[in-house]
Amino acid sequence: METFLNQLPIVLNSLNVGFVQTLRLFFVTLLGAIPLGLVIAFGSMSRFKPLSVFTRVLVWIIRGSPLMIQLLIIYYFPGLVLKNPIWGGGEAGRFMAASVAFVINYACYFSEIYRGGIQGIPVGQDEAGQVLGMTKTQIFFRVKLLQVIKAIVPPMSNEIITLVKDTSLSRIIALQEIIWAGQSFLKGSQGISGAVWPLFFTGIYYLIFNGIATVLLGRLEKKLNYYQ
Repeated sequence: METFLNQLPIVLNSLNVGFVQTLRLFFVTLLGAIPLGLVIAFGSMSRFKPLSVFTRVLVWIIRGSPLMIQLLIIYYFPGLVLKNPIWGGGEAGRFMAASVAFVINYACYFSEIYRGGIQGIPVGQDEAGQVLGMTKTQIFFRVKLLQVIKAIVPPMSNEIITLVKDTSLSRIIALQEIIWAGQSFLKGSQGISGAVWPLFFTGIYYLIFNGIATVLLGRLEKKLNYYQ
């Protein structure tokens, strides 16, 4: 017990640092993937065939391959194949590479949610807007957008909850997120070796984070219930 109490402050400090990195990756991914996903959705619905084919193939590749492989390719491919290590070898470079991989991956998933929400709006609303002299842009932002948001919030919430846990995959390129920090005490870190209990503490961090996200997203869904 005394050993545990002595190690606890060291472990918690390391986990806190790792959790901050996890939070950074989570919010950067959302900030990049939410708007990019909408752009990709419009591309996949475009009447310009080359653009729609390109975006659909991109979405198919990204959704059909593991995120872990995408992380490894994005981080190692420039240096090993192109001989141009654009990310460098530091923590900042690994974070940038992980952010790019996560943004692209989640943008493709979000794009399908956007597309389903947009195409789920009755065509009659477009026709009514055109009769009133509204442009397609006006129809989308003034008539359809809020309805689309209501339709996509539940599936988007599921993806966001998944993102909380998927951030742990970034340790594959040695990004020092919370799982990496907890696992380091198994191998020997800051004078602590063979300690498995820090990994259980990482689970508590994720449970709390997921709980907060679930509550906030649930409140958002309730506020949008006025469409029912």
